[in-house]
Amino acid sequence: MAYDLLTLDIEHRLAVVRLNRPEARNALSQALMRELIRCAHQLAERSDIDVVLLTGGEVCLSAGADLKDARAWADDALPLVTRREIAALGYRLCKAWEELPQISIVAIEGYAVGGALALSLACDWRVMADDAFVSLPEIALGIPLTWGTLPRLTSLVGPARAKRLTILCERFGAAEALAIGLVDHTAAKGQALARAREIAQRTLTMPAAAVRMSKETINAVANALHHLGSHMGHDQIALAATSTEARAARAAALQTRA
Repeated sequence: MAYDLLTLDIEHRLAVVRLNRPEARNALSQALMRELIRCAHQLAERSDIDVVLLTGGEVCLSAGADLKDARAWADDALPLVTRREIAALGYRLCKAWEELPQISIVAIEGYAVGGALALSLACDWRVMADDAFVSLPEIALGIPLTWGTLPRLTSLVGPARAKRLTILCERFGAAEALAIGLVDHTAAKGQALARAREIAQRTLTMPAAAVRMSKETINAVANALHHLGSHMGHDQIALAATSTEARAARAAALQTRA
């Protein structure tokens, strides 16, 4: 399994997936999202792997969706069918990782912003460095939070806190994220992946078939209605991204990051 924008290491029954776009703060470009989808689908076929770890390295998990690619959402030169397909990539990405039969654990160093937090919520467990933060800036950029994230987020933290994260675009540090159930474990700076490995090793002591069966049942119950409210998210993106507010917000964000 060869990839350009991520690395995959297999260690006995453990797979470690590392985002590898350091020059772009691991921003989730179309190309990286497609590789992550392909990686998840290929790992799902591996009965010899029982835990999957996701990391972005020691600096950050990811800065979220690549805003340079996001301009395609509102590109009038592209057919609407193409714009919908591009906008649906995030939903497909999170769904592919949510549906992994293996236990998935994400290690968050530095920050997980926007789509990076969305992807994290699609994993089973989240480990966050104690100096890291998470945020969801989508509404400030003129688009609703989609990718199937709102049902997952609301289930974890409740509607009021979900609104604080999405509508007010509040940053949550590790202590508060742990207290409200947004993440499951914290670790010292630089130790999130090591802590995730410890949890993985404990998981690997459990009977593999029973673990998979339990995850499948829990997810079936927890997510029974989730996708009913998420399947049109790509249309919300394609519509909202064309607004004057959204165009101006993306342009300002790109200028700030330049």
